[in-house]
Amino acid sequence: MFRYPAASRMRKRSRPAETDVPRCKEVKFEDVRVYLVERKMGRSRRSFLTQLATSKGFIVEDILSDKVTHVVSEDSQAASLWKWLKERAPMEPPNVHVLDISWFTDSMREGRPVAVETRHLIQDTEPTSAEGSTPTVSQYACQRRTTTENNNKIFTDAFEVLAESYEFNEIEGPCLAFRRAASVLKSLPRAVRCLGETQDLPCLGEHMKAVMEEVLQCGRSLEVEKLLSDERYQTLKLFTSVFGVGPKTADKWYRRGLRSFSDILADRSIHLNRMQQSGFLHYGDISRAVSKAEARSLRNIIDGAARAITPTAILALTGGFRRGKEFGHDVDFIVTTPELGSEESLLPKIIDRLKKQGILLYCDYHASTFDVENLPSQRFEAMDHFAKCFLILHLEDNRVEGGLHTAEGDRRGWRAVRVDLVSPPMDHYAFALLGWTGSRQFERDLRRFARGKRGMLLDNHALYDKTKNEFLAAETEKDIFAHLGLEYIEPWQRNA
Repeated sequence: MFRYPAASRMRKRSRPAETDVPRCKEVKFEDVRVYLVERKMGRSRRSFLTQLATSKGFIVEDILSDKVTHVVSEDSQAASLWKWLKERAPMEPPNVHVLDISWFTDSMREGRPVAVETRHLIQDTEPTSAEGSTPTVSQYACQRRTTTENNNKIFTDAFEVLAESYEFNEIEGPCLAFRRAASVLKSLPRAVRCLGETQDLPCLGEHMKAVMEEVLQCGRSLEVEKLLSDERYQTLKLFTSVFGVGPKTADKWYRRGLRSFSDILADRSIHLNRMQQSGFLHYGDISRAVSKAEARSLRNIIDGAARAITPTAILALTGGFRRGKEFGHDVDFIVTTPELGSEESLLPKIIDRLKKQGILLYCDYHASTFDVENLPSQRFEAMDHFAKCFLILHLEDNRVEGGLHTAEGDRRGWRAVRVDLVSPPMDHYAFALLGWTGSRQFERDLRRFARGKRGMLLDNHALYDKTKNEFLAAETEKDIFAHLGLEYIEPWQRNA
């Protein structure tokens, strides 16, 4: 947190107290506390602006304290301003905006605190690194650009195995730690060649560095190799590869002595639910990667079904394919309509059309439980409440440009593919699109950044500003990034 200086340390010479500036008796915006930086502004102008703000019901603080939410400056030189601020407050606080005077003038014109946009922010300029050294890297994936090109796969593959092992054992802390570390390494523009290059990288603890050092020296990690030959790890990994089987179910089966699919299917005491039955039935197909060409073909099928219901239907391919991946384990779509309320009946009608086409192999439909009154969600990883369905579709070879991605020797001429559909109201479309695009680590860090650095709550439904006690509207993903004071990151750069 900030270590705020006493007022006496902030002034080079004694000045008349500024606490005598008249203020409006009525405070209208209790949660917004402004500090006007006198540097470059001048004492008389600062006094005038203070009177103007207080006359409109704003609170203007005389001292840079931990109460301040908005620091306003007329100094257009970001580097010199931040240097001045850091001399008085070495670390940026989580809920303070450092703003150009334009935010202040916009707020005075509106007679209320306007939403902070990217154009208002005075960003801290990060120091450039020496040539050949690792550049400064943010701890937040939403402030890093990560493409599908991974220059450190030898390390991130090892980290993913360890993270998965912790997940199987329901040990959340180390699991998240290894996934954050892998995310950082994926964002680097080149391969790490020695452990010294990781010195200034965030999220790399001693355990991660020990694994990396072993890989650098031996070309492998003994800890990872031990896991890869561990019966329990391998069995749980096999069982959780089945559609509808999670770590808890897999562990329960393992504890019963089951080690293979044939063991499970032969045990009459095990009652598989519908999802698991379909998972085993179509395992050979849905455990195989889906190609981009197959995803495009499925988009045409879903789009045709949606537009047959309503010509104004909007369909977006999300998930890994929107992030530029060539292959994925399933295909995710958002489908909605501009007419609010019409989306509620859209998925059942699409499902009905797919059924009539004879291509619906499995369907698990969940009606919307979305209620604005229940927002904002306090659950960090809460699943969204929009209408959604989890499908398995029959995809014919002749529908796919270049043919199906099937096993060698498969001459059926079709395959089963996993498809997920979600249908948000149009006024929440941008938030759903952002959330369903991923990656999971990018979204987790985006929400962590919103909460920790901006005092906001973000999920697939909305963005809520706790400081102002209001929801922030967004028509596009760019609007959401702007509300958070973040540079916009393209979907293909979110592969964290």
